[in-house]
Amino acid sequence: MIKLVNPDTLPAPASNYSHIVEVPEGARLAFLSGQVGIDTDGNCADDFAGQCNQVFANIKAALTAIDMQMSDLVRLNAYLIDAANVSAFRDIRDSWMEGHAAASTLVMVPALAAPNWLVEIEVVASRSA
Repeated sequence: MIKLVNPDTLPAPASNYSHIVEVPEGARLAFLSGQVGIDTDGNCADDFAGQCNQVFANIKAALTAIDMQMSDLVRLNAYLIDAANVSAFRDIRDSWMEGHAAASTLVMVPALAAPNWLVEIEVVASRSA
């Protein structure tokens, strides 16, 4: 089982994430490529919330395919092109994470690989073997 740690020697997390996630010896690790807001039919929502929810749906589908779940996430790196979406991102992330606080990084970037993409998220998951 992964261990979430927020030591007193670091400032409290600014939102729902953990400073440290410790993975036990012998655990399975999975590294998911960056996911964007495209569904299996190739459709991409025009708005941030639609894309962000699709990204998390894609992550959940990928984890399900390897017998893992959102609570197995140890690391989440998110890339947004507009800082105005930070609050919405946190709310959407928290709803998908259901209280699980993986280590997390949020970065503002000038653009993603396609001009209509507003968010991309890559994750690492771990599950005891």
